[in-house]
Amino acid sequence: MAGIGARIDAAAHRAGRDPSSVTMVAVTKTRPLDDVLAAYAAGVRHFGENRVQEAEAKFPKLPGDAVKHLVGPIQSNKTNKAARLADVFHAVDSADLARRLARAAGNEGRRLTVYVEVNTGGEVTKAGVAPGGASALVDAVRALPELDLLGLMAIPPPGDTRPHFVALRGLASRLGLTGLSMGMSDDFEAAIEEGATVVRVGTALFGSRS
Repeated sequence: MAGIGARIDAAAHRAGRDPSSVTMVAVTKTRPLDDVLAAYAAGVRHFGENRVQEAEAKFPKLPGDAVKHLVGPIQSNKTNKAARLADVFHAVDSADLARRLARAAGNEGRRLTVYVEVNTGGEVTKAGVAPGGASALVDAVRALPELDLLGLMAIPPPGDTRPHFVALRGLASRLGLTGLSMGMSDDFEAAIEEGATVVRVGTALFGSRS
């Protein structure tokens, strides 16, 4: 854990940024609860799951000051559970999903922090709104009082991801957004150098998944 923190700090310093401006979300997909609680004991406070069913099994057992992130796409029939379980949802990719999440959050009597996911690589196998549709989706999310829009999220294609980070940063700036959820175990340092405010790190923290 300390090694990842040092790498985050170094990347932030290289970019002339305050390391405290970067939040690391420990992605605990497929990890047992013991690993999650060990990370908490080591000082991690932000935890991410890709799937609602795993979040359902782990999030309620985390200490009260843990911040719970859902970082993967969800089906529309899972919005009620997502709004109840998560503090932050990173994968809003349609106005319909945004409306469903807002309605579910309202039913829970809470606001849900969200990011709009942008498919920067145009990959048919990945979720996310096309860059050209991001403005309209951002406007739709901003119109929903139950959702607190922090910024944009992306999962670029494998390979040279830095140009995608640059593109996402530029798009966010044009839309008046400051939050950038980008960068994972293989490229979080480049993401930080290009402005990431949230990096989602799993394998680099916990080792290869089973």
